[in-house]
Amino acid sequence: MLQKVVRSTVIDAPIARVWAVLRDFNSHDQWHDVVDQSRIEGGERSDQVGCVRSFALKDGNRIREQLLTLDDRLYKSTYCIVEATVPLQRYVATVTLKPVTDGDRTFWHWESTFATPPGMERELRDMVANGVYEAGFANLRRHLERGADLRGPGSAPMPTALALPTRRVVLQGYGDAAQLRTEDAEAPPPAPGEVRIRQRAIGLNFIDVYQRRGQLPAMLAPGGTPGMEAAGSVLDCGAGVHGFLPDERVAYLGPQPGAYAGVRNVPAPWLVRLPPAVDDEVAAALLLKGLTAEFLLHDLAPVRPGARWLVHAGAGALGSLLCRWASRLGAQVIATVSTEAKARIARAHGAAQVIVTPDYRFADAVQALGGADVIVDGLGRAAQAENLAALAPCGHWISLGQASGPLAPVEPDALVAKSATFSRPVVFAYVADPATLARRAARLWAALADGSVQPPTIERFTLAAAAQAHLRLESRERSGALVLIP
Repeated sequence: MLQKVVRSTVIDAPIARVWAVLRDFNSHDQWHDVVDQSRIEGGERSDQVGCVRSFALKDGNRIREQLLTLDDRLYKSTYCIVEATVPLQRYVATVTLKPVTDGDRTFWHWESTFATPPGMERELRDMVANGVYEAGFANLRRHLERGADLRGPGSAPMPTALALPTRRVVLQGYGDAAQLRTEDAEAPPPAPGEVRIRQRAIGLNFIDVYQRRGQLPAMLAPGGTPGMEAAGSVLDCGAGVHGFLPDERVAYLGPQPGAYAGVRNVPAPWLVRLPPAVDDEVAAALLLKGLTAEFLLHDLAPVRPGARWLVHAGAGALGSLLCRWASRLGAQVIATVSTEAKARIARAHGAAQVIVTPDYRFADAVQALGGADVIVDGLGRAAQAENLAALAPCGHWISLGQASGPLAPVEPDALVAKSATFSRPVVFAYVADPATLARRAARLWAALADGSVQPPTIERFTLAAAAQAHLRLESRERSGALVLIP
């Protein structure tokens, strides 16, 4: 049921003067005390029908409103809320002025309709009636009594954003984990197209280790900051960015490193909004691995019922995720692990068969089960020959990593005998535009909600302990996911 609020008053000023203020859709930060900063998006005039004003309230909330109509003859305008961090839904308001000939004054009528979450009807009606309308009447009276200048349309720019102090991890040089150092830094204002994020949790992935070792020099040079994914909240946005509000919870993965920091600027197309049920640590631990699993299972090698999937490191963060999701989709999952303790984890996540092999020997056992239709391999060089031997006819070997070292070149003739295929995909190519990223993320969140994906077991490290986190990541003793907490 829609709520309705109606308020009116008389202002001791001529209608032309009152209307000159109110017709400027970007003037409210000059006269209404609850409004902190406001700007018109896209450089449009503040009296242009269709323009959108984005403003912050002094209590920290953020609202975007659109001007729907503006009638200078009737002294009337309507506007609606497009996005807001306050729970007003389908909010549409109308402002109407009429002249009061007695004393050359102005009658001001302000009304709105809106929906609210259940149980908040009275609270939000009171907020609009008193905190917005009645307070606005008093504020405008005071504004006019002071003789404040009436600003021209669209003349109020947002204050210039400032650099923010932060901490970040820097790679001193290629090598072992001791090459990671933490230092003070500044996060500059977001450039056009960027969003500045206050990061709450940072995901660790084996690609971070490859960068640190110097195996991907084109991706990260000494002096740079590792890290491909994180979750947190929006601080502010650069020019040309629409649709993200301050304090909105987001996560990202991106093809350029730099995530090991407390505050970071990222391109807006990298971002996904987080559902309320997904906390920051789960998002940071899951997004890159979860989207990798999503495109493997649904696009690169769509699961066929009964297909045998060989998943290496089946107790790890990606491996356990794949075991569960693939088995839910109908695959027969065969997992390899290095210990009996990890075998129990892999089985608990849906692996039908588990091979315990501390020395990368598994091909005979896999062939005894019929061979692997799909192999998901992050082991690298030490398992290369075994992977080829484990493939079933027409099997597909997917190489996602090289924990034991880079693969030797895979000769096409080595695949011919089994009519097998080999691929070396990168997740970023499968989330290359915002619409695709949003679609894949929605499928991941849905799988998390229905139990096809479980929240990973998470080990937490401080940002200053990034070196210890890398040592843990490289060990074969861990299971689950690692995150840094800035």
